[in-house]
Amino acid sequence: MIKRAIAFALLAGLGLVFLALWQGFEPDPSLNRSALYYAENTVTDTGAANIVAAVIVTYRGLDTLGEVTVLFLTAAIVAMVLRGGLADSGPRPGRWPTGELLHTGSRLLVPLIALFGAYVFLNGHLTPGGGFQGGAIIASAMLLMLLTDPARNFSHRLIATTESVSGLAYVAIGLAGMALAGGFLDNRILPMGEFGSILSAGAIPLIYALIGLKVGAEFSSILLSLSEREK
Repeated sequence: MIKRAIAFALLAGLGLVFLALWQGFEPDPSLNRSALYYAENTVTDTGAANIVAAVIVTYRGLDTLGEVTVLFLTAAIVAMVLRGGLADSGPRPGRWPTGELLHTGSRLLVPLIALFGAYVFLNGHLTPGGGFQGGAIIASAMLLMLLTDPARNFSHRLIATTESVSGLAYVAIGLAGMALAGGFLDNRILPMGEFGSILSAGAIPLIYALIGLKVGAEFSSILLSLSEREK
């Protein structure tokens, strides 16, 4: 009872804080200097229809590299901690009785989920979406396969290779921007293409594809480590 009262009090206090912020919020009458530059120059500078994607991948691309690095370290730490107890966990169980409906649905949905994830990060420069969202969707396909068959063995080497190659290629594109264009992760190392088409915005689609593969591999590694721990 006391724990519930404390939790309710904390939620009520947090609600009051957000209420005060909402009541005191006054929108700016105009864009600030940075936002105005992005709004006016993104299309000219990057050729991307999605301003948010252009900011994430090019203007603040180094910060995005830091984010995927943090995610990689998280996946590595989870794997290191959880694998410590696998040696004494005993033999792995056989196929778990999860039901024919789940197995049939998994065979149908996993390819569609992976395809949708690829669509999200390949079209990130045109529509809402991008590498992080597409990678998370691809990882959900891994989660569905693990739910369908928890005892199934997946290749840690393939996941690690995908993550490593994607990360190295991401950094290589960034360095190519410094050598061939105007700076780190400058997307103009590839042709800008026709505005609004899938093959436009220079290297942004390629960068988002690499981010999507990297994030998908890292999330999949975490899910696989947790699944093996449960076994």
